Amino acid sequence: MPEKTDFFGVPWGWAHILVYVVVIGCFLFMLYRLYLQARLWWKVGRPEKRWDQPFKRFWRVIQYIFGQSKVMGQLYPGLMHVAIFWSFLVFFAGTAAAVINTRVYPFLVGRPYLYYKLILDLFVPVFLIGVMLAEYRRWVQKPKRLTFEDRFSWSLILIAFIVVTGLMVESLRLAIQQPAWAAWSPVASPVSQIWMITGASEATLYAIYYVFYVVHPLLVCLFFVLLPSTPMFHVLTTPLNVFFSRLNRPLGQLAPVPQDAKGVPIYTRSLCNLTWSQLLNGDGCTECGRCQDACPAHAAGQPINPKEIMLGLRNALHSDGAILDKREGKGPDLIGKPGLTEDILWSCSSCGACVQECPVLNEHVDTIVDMRRYLVSEGRLDSKAQDVLNSLGRYGNSFGQSERARAKWAQTLEPKIKDARKGPVEYLWFVGDYASYSPALTDVTRSTANVFQKAGIDFGILYEAERNAGNDVRRVGEEGLFEMLAEKNGAALAKCNFKAIVTTDPHSYNTLKHEYPADLIGGRPVLHYTELLDQLIASGRLRFSKSLGYKVTYQDPCYLGRYNMVYEAPRRVIRATGCEIHEMPRNGKRALCCGAGGGRIWMEEKAIKERPSESRIREAVGLDGVQCFVVSCPKDMRMYGDAVKTTGQEQKLAVKDLIELVNAAL
Repeated sequence: MPEKTDFFGVPWGWAHILVYVVVIGCFLFMLYRLYLQARLWWKVGRPEKRWDQPFKRFWRVIQYIFGQSKVMGQLYPGLMHVAIFWSFLVFFAGTAAAVINTRVYPFLVGRPYLYYKLILDLFVPVFLIGVMLAEYRRWVQKPKRLTFEDRFSWSLILIAFIVVTGLMVESLRLAIQQPAWAAWSPVASPVSQIWMITGASEATLYAIYYVFYVVHPLLVCLFFVLLPSTPMFHVLTTPLNVFFSRLNRPLGQLAPVPQDAKGVPIYTRSLCNLTWSQLLNGDGCTECGRCQDACPAHAAGQPINPKEIMLGLRNALHSDGAILDKREGKGPDLIGKPGLTEDILWSCSSCGACVQECPVLNEHVDTIVDMRRYLVSEGRLDSKAQDVLNSLGRYGNSFGQSERARAKWAQTLEPKIKDARKGPVEYLWFVGDYASYSPALTDVTRSTANVFQKAGIDFGILYEAERNAGNDVRRVGEEGLFEMLAEKNGAALAKCNFKAIVTTDPHSYNTLKHEYPADLIGGRPVLHYTELLDQLIASGRLRFSKSLGYKVTYQDPCYLGRYNMVYEAPRRVIRATGCEIHEMPRNGKRALCCGAGGGRIWMEEKAIKERPSESRIREAVGLDGVQCFVVSCPKDMRMYGDAVKTTGQEQKLAVKDLIELVNAAL
């Protein structure tokens, strides 16, 4: 080799400088194209503060991007993606280190240099295995959730060629130099032996070496130039998406309807009515389809696909962004574009499964509700849902019955339940619509009161002063009605003297806990009844006289589990009754929604393959020896009670509220 050589063994000269200049230029061009796209988010979208708590945000990037914590939630695609992503990072960092070591400061000497070579070499097969896994998955396994376009494969193949040409450069260098440390390159060294076996002269090896040395950076340049136009663009956008993701606002809390400077509500008619971070969600989407797989409405055959909603936003921004002006609030209608039709938006049950599964922290439900708010303001909603909203506005409940009938279920109880408006109580029981009015749930509601009394709880109810809490009203998109219901409930609560609120309805639990004014609750706990029972059992205030011995499975309600992370309290209570829990295949944070949330229980049901509740019952029947399907939500009781009948499983499986087990064990 010539005496004056660089780190790679190539003579330093103007040609070498040109390679660096071109590569850096292409890299800067890629960043410029990213800037142009990012500029569009801020140009079109409404302002929103997402710059606070930078250290917490950087930690999220480390956790979800570098740590790939959500990606690894599914083993095969997780390992595949981690192999490709981490190899990509190692190669990028390794190249940067080589340049710094050669042109700035030689810090890679001795042992550190050998470790550096070893790590880079070992990640070559890791990357190639990852690519093969990806191609096998895409063209052999063919999961329905993937987007099948040639550009996905070509992106990976291009990166694979970059890695392979880099390996060729290193192997040829070893073949020519034959250094004593060659064993520290366990992949490149065997390849170098192949070059030597061919018997090629040193001049020939030099010539091949320079060809690969030129081709390698040219491929890198091609990658930088094409990256913003390929699916791999998410390599740049997803870290931004994660960094600017929602902080400090609970998953179960929706943002209020935004207002302009004059206090006029801003409804999402066009892209410029969304925030810049919502537009970033579209470009941050990796098209992995995990949200699609998790969506119960999509599985049931409804038109919704959470992935297509994100891609619909992205495509609309790319096609219309240049002609939008957020200052005027003008632009083409967003609703009606591919992936964003009215039927799609009304199919959502707001269960949050898509948000839970998204590895880049997209916020699908918030965006869907924003577009629903516009539809409601225009009167473009299901006629049955409109009737229910009218009943809620007139009577304060979704059943269209008099408020005086709200506590009719309690008339036969002795002793009489206290009126929390007339005297102090320890617990104010917010009963909820379904537990109050549904004839099918009257016995369950009475059982709850019976358990509370046997446990010696000092509790009371609001009687006719209670109104629907408004959780589902808000997720339908009727913000004004939600505010009215919250105001009336707030006025009733303000007259009461209590230490905590307890409710049997996860939907009411979520909105009371997260969406009612903090001064109204006054820092007092809001408990689901399973949490209260768990506390009573732990303290010894609630003791059971017999062990039931049933084999049961438990359904995690979306608004108790996924939205509020209450998973163990119900299970501890069930086990305390002497029952043995057999978990569903999809349980905990991945539990399947019953399909009632987001106002879906009030809407007409169009042609579907199978209701989510029916699919869930079939899962439960498949569990060995399970006798009882346990729920802890009135809407679940309604949905699964119907599902065992429509699936013909009434003789095999009983649907019971958790409180019925507790009452039976007392």
